[in-house]
Amino acid sequence: MKVLIIDDDPLITASLKMILEAKKIDIAGLGHDGSEAIHLFEQLKPDILLMDIQMKKVSGLTAAKTILAQYPEAKILLLTTFSDDDYILKALKYGVKGYLIKQDYSSIVPALTAVMTGQSVFGTEIISKIPNLLQDNEKKPSTLTHDRLSDKEIALTALVAKGLSNKEIAEKMFLSEGTIRNYLSAILDKLALRDRTQLAVFYLKNWGNV
Repeated sequence: MKVLIIDDDPLITASLKMILEAKKIDIAGLGHDGSEAIHLFEQLKPDILLMDIQMKKVSGLTAAKTILAQYPEAKILLLTTFSDDDYILKALKYGVKGYLIKQDYSSIVPALTAVMTGQSVFGTEIISKIPNLLQDNEKKPSTLTHDRLSDKEIALTALVAKGLSNKEIAEKMFLSEGTIRNYLSAILDKLALRDRTQLAVFYLKNWGNV
């Protein structure tokens, strides 16, 4: 596994490098700004980009958006000090593979391993925020819809509207594919819809774009 580390604090990049190398993880390179992240990603083609969000010149979110527009399969794991709602919303929208709180260094290696195997790493706390974040960002859903669907069902519906497969949704919500299928069937029954395409259209009509 080759990891590119980007953070505007040299002490943090050095610390992350030391932690990862101790776990036999190869460091492809180090950088300190979003613009460096874009350049180094293109040059080094790392397996995973581990990147801070808040940086002085070009932010990690801006860099992630630019990289993913050109390399949709890029594996980007964002680091931040706070679970800022706007950051979470944008990270989900851009398609990053994970979102970690910087202080929890013990979670970084397991997160990198999970991302390397194709999983996404968003904690349950972040997943539970999705419905309210999307509601605040776009249009408010109808009271009737809120009465019909639980928060978890709305979160699942948001991921369907993003075009994720059952397997990808299961990884994000830390549930089995069978459980996701059961949830999906229940949601379709509650809303009297035929399939996931109708569900995605219903979601976008009532909540706005993902």
